[in-house]
Amino acid sequence: MKKAIVSVINDLVTDQRVNKTCNVLAQLGFDVLLVGRVKRDSLPLPYRNYRMHRMKLMFEKGPFFYAEFNIRLFFFLLFHKSALLFSNDLDTLLPNFLMSKIKSNTLIYDSHEYFTETPELVNRKFVQGIWKRIEGWIFPKLHDVITVNDSIANLFQQKYGNKVAVVRNIPPTPSLQKKAPRVVHKIPEGHPIILLQGSGINMHRGAEELVQAMQTIENAHLIIIGGGDVIDILKSMSRNLNLEHKITFFPKMPFEELHNYTSKASIGLTLDKDTNINYRFSLPNKLFDYIHAGVPVLASPLVEVKRIIDDYQVGETICSHQPSEIAKHITKMISDTEKLATYKNNCKAAAKVFNWEKEKQTLIKILQKHA
Repeated sequence: MKKAIVSVINDLVTDQRVNKTCNVLAQLGFDVLLVGRVKRDSLPLPYRNYRMHRMKLMFEKGPFFYAEFNIRLFFFLLFHKSALLFSNDLDTLLPNFLMSKIKSNTLIYDSHEYFTETPELVNRKFVQGIWKRIEGWIFPKLHDVITVNDSIANLFQQKYGNKVAVVRNIPPTPSLQKKAPRVVHKIPEGHPIILLQGSGINMHRGAEELVQAMQTIENAHLIIIGGGDVIDILKSMSRNLNLEHKITFFPKMPFEELHNYTSKASIGLTLDKDTNINYRFSLPNKLFDYIHAGVPVLASPLVEVKRIIDDYQVGETICSHQPSEIAKHITKMISDTEKLATYKNNCKAAAKVFNWEKEKQTLIKILQKHA
């Protein structure tokens, strides 16, 4: 069996996209090893049909973390045989590219976002410049590049000239699983659940305004599932605004379990702000998670997100991030049960279109060239 090493900078447990990539590689006959890192709050690794390895690092964030991770990954790749290297995102690309030249490995690059224009970098010009130089040096030399939507693919093609394939973050059709309970006992039966989920609930994603909006939303409960830079801020806001009876937080959980919670929601939210190029052209995993769970969506009118909501009528968009406007729109949506039922039915139809069995064919064509 040909060996494939897939690398990503996260802790492996909650990344749906990388798991789907590894499963496709395994189905094509590769011996797959997924490499990431372990954090202090990492969940235990679940059983999967491929091998996994998490590196324990001294640093968990900042420039020393990125330097340590890339050095450790370089030597890991150096001392492990593989025919194929699969790099996920710019923060793993440099060691993978260097190793592809040293060992003549095949390299496939999957860019999950427009990395150099993320909000964490746009106001840090020196750090952003380093990542831009790395990308500018390597990207034009790549032969197999994948990204998450047409908008980002076009940006890359215009900038570097590479042909970029698109594989969207569509979840597999969920299997029948044990249903989650009413989530927590303090949510009154019959109160709609408003859901925000994601492993990267960070700045500029509308979460702070959403918490503030709960001050005037009655007879509904907000659930926030996941992790990110602003989670502690949101919890503090919830306490300070006396909203703990209206808001429940759950830590990140394996995606195998997440669907059961998602399916309990009345509406699912994705409120990213158009403050940077990466968010402007993003297509969040959660959008497809909501659709597959039959959950109507309320979203910011970002290019790729609005196109799907408008074309398939699976929810609504909101232009304002004022807490009062968010509250009004959510209240209106959850009050119109007939319209919500229509959106739910449309989600079921859209889920048949946005199907991983169809979407993965693009990935399979790329991988089969190297199988």
